[in-house]
Amino acid sequence: MKNDCVLIEGLTIVTTIGVYDWEKNIKQKLVLDLEMQWDNTQAGLHDDVAFCLDYAKVTNVVENYVKSRQFGLIERVAEEVAQLIINDFGVPCVRVKVSKPSAIPSAQNVAVMIQRCR
Repeated sequence: MKNDCVLIEGLTIVTTIGVYDWEKNIKQKLVLDLEMQWDNTQAGLHDDVAFCLDYAKVTNVVENYVKSRQFGLIERVAEEVAQLIINDFGVPCVRVKVSKPSAIPSAQNVAVMIQRCR
C-alpha cells in the first residue's frame, strides 16, 4: 500500500458531548479532521471516480453517526469514528482528530488525535 491519503478537514458537527450534567442537555460543536490511508493511483491514472474513496459518503456516515449519539468524551468520539471508517469503508489506517473548541474558555481549542489501523 502506498502512503496516499484522503483528507477531510474541519468537519463541524453539533452534538451532545460532555461529562458534566449541564453538558448532557445541550448541543456543542466538535470539529473533526480525518486522514484516511487510500491508494489513489488508479483514480489518478484513469481519472475515474470508481477508484476513489467516496469522501462525501464518509462525511455523511460520520456526521449521522456523531449527531445521533450522546458522548461523554472526545476520546470516545475519536475511537468510534476511527472504527466506523475502517469497518465501513475498508480503509487500512485512519487518523482522527476531534476538537472541542469550547472545552476550556481560556484556550483556543482542546483536541485528541488517534491513529488506528486494521
